[in-house]
Amino acid sequence: MSASLLPPLNALRAFEATARLGGVGRAAQALHVTHGAISRQLKLLEDHLGLALFQRAGRGLRLTAAGTRLQQACSEAFGGIEDCVRELRRPSAEPALVLGCSGSVLARWMIPRLPALQAALPGVRLQWSALDGSFTEAQATLDAVLLLAQGPWPRGWQVRELAPERVGVVVAPSHPAAQRLRHVPPSALLRETLLHTRSRPQAWPAWAQSHGLDPAQLQLGTGFEHLYYLLEAAVAGLGPAIAPEPLVAEDLAAGRLVAPWGFAATGGFWVLARPDGPVDARVDVLADWVTAQLR
Repeated sequence: MSASLLPPLNALRAFEATARLGGVGRAAQALHVTHGAISRQLKLLEDHLGLALFQRAGRGLRLTAAGTRLQQACSEAFGGIEDCVRELRRPSAEPALVLGCSGSVLARWMIPRLPALQAALPGVRLQWSALDGSFTEAQATLDAVLLLAQGPWPRGWQVRELAPERVGVVVAPSHPAAQRLRHVPPSALLRETLLHTRSRPQAWPAWAQSHGLDPAQLQLGTGFEHLYYLLEAAVAGLGPAIAPEPLVAEDLAAGRLVAPWGFAATGGFWVLARPDGPVDARVDVLADWVTAQLR
């Protein structure tokens, strides 16, 4: 086949994920791009082919006959490529340990500790990927992932619970709320405008419920795409935020943030998870090291 007949690879990947997962939103999450980016790639592919690949079915999408044929071809092609890459990557005498975690955990917690981690794993090459979500298809291609998650754990994964997750309200001392919230009950927070993040939409409601408050009374203000940006905004004095304790421990110690009511367990855990398969002793060493650091 002439190379000029092939559609753009990104468009094919967007189509394959949308067809396999049953929607543009799910495809966007799996590929870690925006909803709009997937929609643009699908339109580009349909324009390239001169064919409709999807039909609207209520709120969802349904493949056309042409879409079904292309999905089968894409599944076989991408599956073959992934199998080949996996075979090429695994046989190396000293392969890199490919790890994943959220961008916020990577930037605020892991990167400052990388020298200590490298000392705990001498001679091991580490490769980190910033991934969002929990137990996604993309994460299953890695050797292990460090997650903040809550059971029950999905099939196909070996999950080791490292430490309970603890979260709390934090605010910069320079913000007026820091003074108002001293020596008052958590209900005082209902009068404050709160910073929040789309990556953890249930964090504030869950905190409110755990303190006997009505989540509907929370006043959410500026929102951020990722927890990392939320915490940077809190340190900058833009308002109260909610955060896992390890990610703000250094800010608390340095006086950049205060936690008026401390931290409480959420029922979730810091976990190190790996896909089912051969045991890699390096992952167990990593799990022991992370557990010690969290303590």
